[in-house]
Amino acid sequence: MHPIYLDHAATTPVRPEVRDAMLPYLGERFGNPSSSHRWGREARQALESARDRVAHVLGAARTEIYFTACGTESDNLAVLGALRAAPEPRPVVCSAIEHKAVLMAAKQASREGAEVVLLGVDGEGRVDPAALEEALATRPCVVSVMWGNNEVGTLQPVSALAERCRAAGVPFHSDAVQAFGKVRIRMDEVPCDMLALGAHKFGGPKGAGVLFVREGVSLAALQFGGGQEQQLRPGTESVAHAVGFAVAAELAAAEQEAEAARLAGLRDSIERALVDAVPGLVVNGGGADRMPHIAHVSVPAIDQEALVVALDLAGMAVSVASACQSGAAKPSHVLTAMGRIVEGGASIRVSIGRTTTPQDAHQAAAAIPDVIARVRAAL
Repeated sequence: MHPIYLDHAATTPVRPEVRDAMLPYLGERFGNPSSSHRWGREARQALESARDRVAHVLGAARTEIYFTACGTESDNLAVLGALRAAPEPRPVVCSAIEHKAVLMAAKQASREGAEVVLLGVDGEGRVDPAALEEALATRPCVVSVMWGNNEVGTLQPVSALAERCRAAGVPFHSDAVQAFGKVRIRMDEVPCDMLALGAHKFGGPKGAGVLFVREGVSLAALQFGGGQEQQLRPGTESVAHAVGFAVAAELAAAEQEAEAARLAGLRDSIERALVDAVPGLVVNGGGADRMPHIAHVSVPAIDQEALVVALDLAGMAVSVASACQSGAAKPSHVLTAMGRIVEGGASIRVSIGRTTTPQDAHQAAAAIPDVIARVRAAL
């Protein structure tokens, strides 16, 4: 069997169109966009063109787009920036299944005197609306709920949550790093105040992120230096990464509807085959609206690390959790919050993408049960 990459939720290959667009700014067009000479002006023009293109894709104003180094930085800036912009420490509210970029920022907020309120989720990973209502009564400085979960794929009712926060006068942030390009995301349709994106999840380069900040939302800078990015994110901008982000975002948005339908079909075929072939296997989040590219399953009576190694040796790349915490000894905080921990078992994430073919899905669906049976037999 040829190697099959089934970890697109961890990262995706850079698209050729993106690489080609970036190359000039890694070579002869090397100017600093803050310089006033022709090299600098050329770089500035490319940077601002990229900003315009990203704004157009998101249905935002160009002044609402801030380039960062990654989704993690964008999440940190949204959460801690909102906290530090408040006149006094006020609670930070986030769901219990957020990416570590949000949860660890919230932990830092607690060190700075803020109360942290975690919103519980049900067995499918959906935020409890009643818990949000209770949290809003504490007058938080920010509420952060991710658009789609990076482990199990569950989608949150972001528009409804954002509307409720707006009515309460509380800034709402969503980590959409995993969701962009898989579901429709436009800021002229959803009242999010802040949105975090990372290019490498949709065919762009690693090291390229964006934070959307709606006009009128106050954030404090976390870095200090020059006046770049409207003084919110100082530091010399990477023009190549901004250009790469813009091209990848345009391609992903243009293909989103058709690609989502294709991926959902492949995901469902893989899940059906696994449920039919593996005794006791369950699909996590399968009862909720989900992003189309993630299948997360739990398998009883098997060693997790042995399973992942065996799948790798068989030519399949999967993940035991999000890539940011793979290898950690602790069980997944997402599954724990959902009440889905399988004692003595394993949970794996199979995530597909633009380069996944029907043949890949078919071969994986046939091979994974065989690997599980071999690992179980070796226990």
